[in-house]
Amino acid sequence: MPIYIDYYHTPIGELILGDYNGSLCLADWRYRSKRARIDARLKNALQADYMVHETPLLQQARLELQEYFSLKRRAFTIPLLMVGTSFQKSVWQALCALPFGATRSYAQLAASIGKPQAVRAVANANGANAISIMIPCHRIIGSNGSLGGYAGGLDAKRSLLTLEKHPDLHVNN
Repeated sequence: MPIYIDYYHTPIGELILGDYNGSLCLADWRYRSKRARIDARLKNALQADYMVHETPLLQQARLELQEYFSLKRRAFTIPLLMVGTSFQKSVWQALCALPFGATRSYAQLAASIGKPQAVRAVANANGANAISIMIPCHRIIGSNGSLGGYAGGLDAKRSLLTLEKHPDLHVNN
């Protein structure tokens, strides 16, 4: 079974979306520096190649992202397939539990998974996230309040955090 992919132009950059067997396994910045590493991990783990092809799941992903960027959605309902180590998945699951519009430090995220000494490993897992926005790695900042790194670039991270603080956002989903 292939990983069906397509592209989505957000207001802050282009994402590559991937559907594997009815779950979203990829929603990542198309031109990120680690693009080849992320793609290789997905293809190897799933034993699949990319194929550009429209699917209902990819249509739903674009719709949910459009609603998010239009200030009409706070949470995503699309099924996700996290591809990584057990540790990475624990970090990504913790990211999914972060409230909309909230930020946490890498140290706080490490503590939330019961690994307070693993700040650097948590930061690496955060950087390996292949499902940006929906697994909200943009909500993680440095302990000193700095934005730190982000696969989509710091301008994209700043834009996402600003969007989530928007005063006109009054949806309940």
